[in-house]
Amino acid sequence: MSNFSIDALQHKINTKTKPLGSLGILEKLALQIGTVQQTLLPQVVQPHIVVFAADHGIAAAGLVNPFPQAVTAQMVYNFCAGGAAINAFCKVNDCSLTVVDCGVKTVFDTSLPITHSKIAMGTANYLEGKAMSEPQVQQAMQIGVQAVEQAYQKGTNVIGFGEMGIGNTSAASLLMSAILGLPVQDCVGRGTGVNDSQLTTKLATLEKVYQLHQLSLPSAQPLALLQAVGGFEIAAMVGAFLHAYKLQMVFLVDGFIATSAYLIAQLIEPAIVANAVFAHCSQEQGHTTMLHHLHATPLLQLQMRLGEGTGAAMAIPILRAACSFVNEMASFESAGVSTGT
Repeated sequence: MSNFSIDALQHKINTKTKPLGSLGILEKLALQIGTVQQTLLPQVVQPHIVVFAADHGIAAAGLVNPFPQAVTAQMVYNFCAGGAAINAFCKVNDCSLTVVDCGVKTVFDTSLPITHSKIAMGTANYLEGKAMSEPQVQQAMQIGVQAVEQAYQKGTNVIGFGEMGIGNTSAASLLMSAILGLPVQDCVGRGTGVNDSQLTTKLATLEKVYQLHQLSLPSAQPLALLQAVGGFEIAAMVGAFLHAYKLQMVFLVDGFIATSAYLIAQLIEPAIVANAVFAHCSQEQGHTTMLHHLHATPLLQLQMRLGEGTGAAMAIPILRAACSFVNEMASFESAGVSTGT
């Protein structure tokens, strides 16, 4: 909108029939959405969630995950059948869903209603070497770019990202440890529900990985970190965040794993923070620390730790409400309400 200015949008928000600041985070969110969209009439149009699915080489050994690796593929089928939490939440919140196979260790029939973008049958085992080659990192990021582009071309202006990949909380923990400079033990949680002895094994395994790759953040080389211990679905989210920013879309950051991808993306392009809405605070150990590091205030505290983009889907109605009050509430002047003194 040609007459857009942040000051004009802030004035519009401030002069609604309410005490100044009384809608709290909704006011900040409305200002953010309008600023990203460069309009005094912010909107949530055709919100969309993309779930990137891929397997991790480390998961085959069962050292870091209580569920078998086969669950990744089984859940992709569940998404397609409409039986997962993300299906339910997208449905109730009038949000469309795309599932992308970036590297699930299963040969899917081409008729399956997913985006078939398989790079390999899962990443390599990062206990033995790098998880991905350099070209694979670029390929995975491009898958994220394409997913965002497709949604954008269909009219979406708000997009969220989720993931499915047995073992991916371990990759996220390693990325967090390296980027935040924290001990691995402070970053490793129970993931999909490991018991105490499994947690001990998981931690010992990831400590070995950390030492093997000498994980620390080389200056301006976040992609090297991703290559060492990341996953195809995490790299795809990195590409997706960056492209959503490029297209001036508002994007929702889901939980622990999505935030690890966001950490990488923000190292590549710090300005993406302007478009980022942090959907919720996951119960996974480490997510609160990540959010604190990013100075991010999550919209929801629902004690969730499922992944799949479920937190992002649950945040959609809040974004709609933020736009709604800006567009539909009367101002003091138009309603003839006294502003007081």
